[in-house]
Amino acid sequence: MVEHTALAQLAAAMSDEPAPIYQRVKQAIISQIREGLWKANQRVPSESELVNELGVSRMTINRALRELTSEGFLVRMQGVGTFVAEMKGYTAMLEVHNIADEIAQRGHQHSSKILAIGQNKADPEQAAVLGLTTGQTLFHSLIVHYENDLPVQLEDRLVNPLMAPDYLTQDYQQMTPYTYLMRVAPLTAGEHIVEAVLPDARQRKYLSLDEHEPCLLIRRQTWSDNKIVTYARLLYPGSRYKLLGRFRGHG
Repeated sequence: MVEHTALAQLAAAMSDEPAPIYQRVKQAIISQIREGLWKANQRVPSESELVNELGVSRMTINRALRELTSEGFLVRMQGVGTFVAEMKGYTAMLEVHNIADEIAQRGHQHSSKILAIGQNKADPEQAAVLGLTTGQTLFHSLIVHYENDLPVQLEDRLVNPLMAPDYLTQDYQQMTPYTYLMRVAPLTAGEHIVEAVLPDARQRKYLSLDEHEPCLLIRRQTWSDNKIVTYARLLYPGSRYKLLGRFRGHG
């Protein structure tokens, strides 16, 4: 049960200034978060509780919560509830880093769940991205990465067996694929393609996303000594992650 004080605080924060009601609800919630009255990872009142306490329509509350989620203030987990988001994590856009290290640097706990791992025969598209021939064996893994038990990345990876022959026998509960691959085939070049996408039903389930919640997708291809090592599709919930890139200019 949500404590009544959270609802009372929110009602008191509602502004009387002329503005659409959903905007006033949003600003009241944002003020609660920024003032530290609603803490990161705290469960927020349900739509029904907000409707009853604030005396506004369910449609208004739904819009306010939906927009706050897309703006990164809230995290909505299907079947669980809505929570105050932590400050967004980030991943390096122009560099290749270990997600476990990124999470640890924020003082948080990394964990992972292996959804699938094995070998397949490369179809024409897979063969092209790994520099193999159609029908040649490749390795595949599908892993969800968590930050403090919240899913933040779905890693769908294809690996060239010639470059990492023992890929399937590693313990990816103890280390990430990045760690192993950097040890056996050190990165010498990489390419990123970044886009915004809508996840499919399976991906939404793995990342605990609501319907229509957008994601950031990084398609990453890496080389070692001019040979392709791996091709990965890294899917991030847009409300929980951002990309960071640094560059140097002249002058």
